[in-house]
Amino acid sequence: MNQPTDRTLKNIGYYLLAFLAILIALYPLTYFVLDRNFGLLQSKDEALLLNVFWNIGFYTHILAGGLALLIGWIQFSQKMRIKQKRLHKLIGKTYVVLVILSGMAGIGIGFFATGGWIAKIGFITLGLIWLYTTAAGFSSAKTGEYLTHQKMMTYSYAACFAAVTLRIYLPLLIMLFGDFIPAYRVVAWLCWVPNLFFAYALNSKLRGSDSAEIGPV
Repeated sequence: MNQPTDRTLKNIGYYLLAFLAILIALYPLTYFVLDRNFGLLQSKDEALLLNVFWNIGFYTHILAGGLALLIGWIQFSQKMRIKQKRLHKLIGKTYVVLVILSGMAGIGIGFFATGGWIAKIGFITLGLIWLYTTAAGFSSAKTGEYLTHQKMMTYSYAACFAAVTLRIYLPLLIMLFGDFIPAYRVVAWLCWVPNLFFAYALNSKLRGSDSAEIGPV
């Protein structure tokens, strides 16, 4: 495949990534303008929905996570990283803070996930991986290990992008199983495991800090 075609496909993938990230990042706003009796909250019992600590965790998770999703895709632009280094660092530091907030809250509410321990372990593991890869990415940037930094942050955003893939897979799984609970147990893992394999495929092409990109160069 020739280089122009490669670049065209890469740019299409980048803008599709951005579109889906922005679309789902704005989804938490619906909880402030609509009655909460919709979506995933329909599977929660009334006592949990009235629990103050669970609500703090839930809203921290979706708001901070939504903002992380909203800004994270920008970091995949090589042009921005090279020409706007201060902006790249600012977005990166903001992303890390948002991940810490959303990831810790996500682990907390993960213990109350619908679908029993299969779903709970799936979401808790996702939260731990998201926190670890983000911390490793931030730490490697501080020590000048930029290739490791790029790889770890690619894994981090792959975990963050689970918010998007969950909403793609879940309706399909519900149609497949004909029931929400088994579908939710599967999506608790399916929403992030393939994402990490995709990130691994991207990272396997890296030989230098800017040698492989999702976004436009």
